[in-house]
Amino acid sequence: MHLIETRDLTYIYPGNVTALHNITFVAPRNARIAVIGSNGAGKSTLFKQFNGIFRPTSGSVLIRGEPITSANIREIRKFVGIVFQNADDQIFSPTVEQDVAFGPTNLGLDPDTIHHRVHEALKLVGIEDLAHRVPHHLSGGEKKRVAIAGVVAMEPEVLVLDEPTAGLDPQGVHDLINFINSLSRKYGMTVIFSTHDVSLVAEVADYVYVMNKGRFVAQGTIEEIFLQPDMLKSVRLDVPVLPKLIRSLQEKGIPVPMAYTYEDAEMAFTRTYMGR
Repeated sequence: MHLIETRDLTYIYPGNVTALHNITFVAPRNARIAVIGSNGAGKSTLFKQFNGIFRPTSGSVLIRGEPITSANIREIRKFVGIVFQNADDQIFSPTVEQDVAFGPTNLGLDPDTIHHRVHEALKLVGIEDLAHRVPHHLSGGEKKRVAIAGVVAMEPEVLVLDEPTAGLDPQGVHDLINFINSLSRKYGMTVIFSTHDVSLVAEVADYVYVMNKGRFVAQGTIEEIFLQPDMLKSVRLDVPVLPKLIRSLQEKGIPVPMAYTYEDAEMAFTRTYMGR
């Protein structure tokens, strides 16, 4: 049984604007899934189906094999946590600590458990020192971390991140990569994220869906997707720099093994150099 599954999901906005066309999507346990596509591809609309913010016009969304209903919507939103692209949409409390505590408090947890969860969430995203700050006085990257901490404190089994690198500096992106990988590795949490930054995908995802104009045009592993440069170009995306460079060297007769992450590329170049 999959944690999230959609079957022939279609969503039509008022005005007869079809945003999703017959989407079939699967999120298994302990997975890292990227949904990539240019702005307006439908990624955010899809994510809002996963915990009942939007309901399908046709087709179905199943959470642990069950459709979302008014009777189970509260449990669904504990199970699937979403961090929106704009952190200001989720931050509203007077201090960071209070904002992160909002979700656990609404779950009816006791004060000691709430305190523990808030502390751990702030520590996990590296903002313990911001606990007593006013959220709206923070930078965009700090606000993003506050929003993530607020969802993580609810301990969902699925974390959905909509364009998580938006507003982050390079160090923030690096920290986010480590954070996502730790959720999967240490806690067995399934992470689903959207992006048009293809370099991020290679560092984080196990599986990729390519989205364009409300449809999936391709899906597969990192290798399967990035071996289709023409397809990516057709949806206004590109192959990451590292595999593009290695492919160029291979075409020039330099036998560097293919790699998709910095660590793997470093190893590939080192082995090739040492071998020569």
